[in-house]
Amino acid sequence: MTGHQGSIPRSFIESLLARSDIVQVISLRVPLKKAGASYKACCPFHGEKTPSFNVSSQKQLYHCFGCGASGDALKFMMEYDGLSFVEAIEMLAAQNGMDVPREKISPEAVKLQRQQRDLYDVMHLVAKFYRNQLKVHKSSEDAKQYIKGRGLTSETAKNFVIGLAPPGWSSLAPGLQADETLRQELILSGMLVKKEGGQIYDRFRHRIMFPIRDGRGRVIAFGGRVIDNDQPKYLNSPETPIFHKSEVLYGLYEMRQSRQVFNHVLVVEGYMDVVVLAQFGICNAVATLGTATTMEHLELLFRESSEIIFCFDGDKAGIKAAWKALELALPRYTGERVIKFLFLDEDEDPDSTIRKEGVKNFQKRIAEAMLMSDFLFKKLKSDLSVPLETSEGRHQYVARVQPYIVSAPMSFQDVLTEDLSRLVGLPVWRLGQIMGLRVSSTKRFEKHLSSDKTRYKVAHLILKLTGVLFKHPEWAAVFSEDLLDDLSSSEISEYRFFAVMVVYLKKHDYSKIALQDFFLDPNRQDILKKIKAIPLKDEEKFLVAEYSTMTSHLVMTLESFREEKQVIQNDKVMTDWFKKQVEKKGK
Repeated sequence: MTGHQGSIPRSFIESLLARSDIVQVISLRVPLKKAGASYKACCPFHGEKTPSFNVSSQKQLYHCFGCGASGDALKFMMEYDGLSFVEAIEMLAAQNGMDVPREKISPEAVKLQRQQRDLYDVMHLVAKFYRNQLKVHKSSEDAKQYIKGRGLTSETAKNFVIGLAPPGWSSLAPGLQADETLRQELILSGMLVKKEGGQIYDRFRHRIMFPIRDGRGRVIAFGGRVIDNDQPKYLNSPETPIFHKSEVLYGLYEMRQSRQVFNHVLVVEGYMDVVVLAQFGICNAVATLGTATTMEHLELLFRESSEIIFCFDGDKAGIKAAWKALELALPRYTGERVIKFLFLDEDEDPDSTIRKEGVKNFQKRIAEAMLMSDFLFKKLKSDLSVPLETSEGRHQYVARVQPYIVSAPMSFQDVLTEDLSRLVGLPVWRLGQIMGLRVSSTKRFEKHLSSDKTRYKVAHLILKLTGVLFKHPEWAAVFSEDLLDDLSSSEISEYRFFAVMVVYLKKHDYSKIALQDFFLDPNRQDILKKIKAIPLKDEEKFLVAEYSTMTSHLVMTLESFREEKQVIQNDKVMTDWFKKQVEKKGK
């Protein structure tokens, strides 16, 4: 197993499993009963009344005859605690008093690893300090009243390790009796701020403090909420060697520790929302930390559940944040995953809504959350400058929806095109032609090329052009709107595919990352392999010459197709005229 800390030897993993008792590991989390040579329990991975979950101490394996869940101690910890493979190894090793060895680790990585261990210890000390200040500091009464005013019990505050950063510019270092080494570590962890002139002061002052924990429960950062009217209202730790906000979800560790089985995860905007919802018994809420949803967030979320519900305020900012989440999730959507959106009333958040309406009504809102496809079509309809019922409105709507359907995986493109067909009153096959998509209903209308040789030449040209664009995606700007229209309406699927790709590149400023994202779709992997198999010299002059020749050939080919169509159309007109003349003579 590899990572930034080095490889974990396979021999160590086998030794760790040999020294661990799966019965002990599972019984710490699930009550087991002896049943002959094995142990039984109601399965923790699906609801059941009759125990079908078996744990074998002899085989060191578990298996559920109800849902099919099975594996060893590490697999159980990954599934039950929501840990990654490396996190499960580290936790199991710690329980057995073993250090996890690493192979092929550089001196720089050793230094980083030691630094990270030190920072985890420092943040643990800081969390304890803030927690204690909430109990003993002379100004803690305001903080306690604020916490009580939000309806939080002492048990909830304890579960989330909520504390108090005292007022004043220098409370933390003296409170920890910090020497110079600890002071530097507090600066590195972002808890102290060092100005250019050398002045050092506390980052968090007179704030309710919320520790942010990783998957193993280690404190890696803090969020602070003001008690008075100071600004900013909310303040988070900066990025540090152990904290990267785009990879962390507040409340994820606490959600796992609730030991409940959830059929979805609710994503909210603030840590106070997470805490208040937990107070009301909704323990499956997590929050992003002052940043838009990232790919890392999505991967974390889908590791917990196949259904994600984004909950946002119903104002413009909330809809904008939801739209960003949709744009990120849509290209990576799979049939097993479900994404929904819940919009609260304007100027309301989960905290205020659940207090006003109660748990039952809030749960009803969750149950009625909008599916991603519904949000997609509803949002784009609201953005139209003319009514959808008009011809102009339908034309504009198709144009706006097209890039999103194109960005979706091929399996999802078909159903989205069917939805669009119902909304604009155009047949699916025609929409497929307009958008340059090979949707299922289009295939029967496509004409076979007269020659396999012609198809091979076209395919090779497109593959080679795309290969050059992987090196210089900005060169795709050479394709005009008219040329893209010709490619999109072509009967040749390779041309339509190329048009879809160029439109996608244009939408994303012709970046290399966008081109790579376009080929993330599993259905495009074979095409990508063919592109990479084409040999191309990595010389600027050669690439310029090749690209110029290929684009010129493409333009000439399209022009000849256009002329051929015109000839066929003229022939049809003449034939019709001749038939009419014959009919007249006959009469």
